[in-house]
Amino acid sequence: MQVPTIPIYRVLNSQGKVINPDHDPGFEKEDLVEMYKVMVKTSIMDRILYQSQRQGKQMPVHYTGAKVNIQAVSSPLGTQIPQAAGYAYALKQRDRDACAVCYFGEGAASEGDCHSAMNMAATLDCPIMFFCRNNGYAISTATKDQYRGDGIASRGIGYGIPAIRFDGNDLFAVYNATKAARKLCVEEQRPVVLEAMTYRVGHHSTSDDSTAYRSVDEVKHWDTVDTPINRIRNYLTGRAWWDETQEKEFRSNARGEILRGFKEAENTKLPNPLLIFDEVWDELPVQLQAQKDELIKHCMKYGENYPLQNHEEMK
Repeated sequence: MQVPTIPIYRVLNSQGKVINPDHDPGFEKEDLVEMYKVMVKTSIMDRILYQSQRQGKQMPVHYTGAKVNIQAVSSPLGTQIPQAAGYAYALKQRDRDACAVCYFGEGAASEGDCHSAMNMAATLDCPIMFFCRNNGYAISTATKDQYRGDGIASRGIGYGIPAIRFDGNDLFAVYNATKAARKLCVEEQRPVVLEAMTYRVGHHSTSDDSTAYRSVDEVKHWDTVDTPINRIRNYLTGRAWWDETQEKEFRSNARGEILRGFKEAENTKLPNPLLIFDEVWDELPVQLQAQKDELIKHCMKYGENYPLQNHEEMK
């Protein structure tokens, strides 16, 4: 039996042309150029750090920051999803004019944690955006071997959650969809599932060889033709907001800036080890305070066995 699939919402086509002018978000020149610069600089930085990791350097990505409301994820796959649903429920209980957003891939969507989180959010009307980045291959498994249903967006519908699928390589579509989802979450106090259809150009990790499960030509197409960076660049050049001279100059300067920052970071002392206990709890629980005290005593007694001289002072 043929069942209609959820369509993919787009604003820009592969060449960076607006499909329907009514959906152009109308960014100011300065704002869009800045977005483009961030995209380009991030791409350059990714390639530099990827090669650096190949040389044995560790590149953890568990970013966190209380001031900007970013909670670190855990290494186990998908554990952040029910945590985010719980946080959204807490926001609802406090009558906060806000919502939570949780990012994960389609591979993590196969974890039981994802289903539990969606069901909890649906039944308790938690203001959360479940943002799935469907890159087609998870860690190393094509979507055709991951699931048989209509992607991830359809799962939201199955749980009674509004859902939207959009082109994840289209900055304008991502912006419009996310803005609309947040409005619904906050104003109606309910969850939304967002599925961004995109593509992972690089290997999943330095231990992954993606040529084992996809062709080089396929990757080349997505890396050179249908890329989010090229779409925005074409849009900008079409409006005479960007040109080839600016492109070459910016890329050169951005690479130099990143390499200088990289060198500066290598010459900077590592953080105080005690910071591992910060920005997790408002007040440190008794058991963690005991662990912190034990760590201090341990380092005082056996400090010569650790490279503490490479770290900021423990205080």
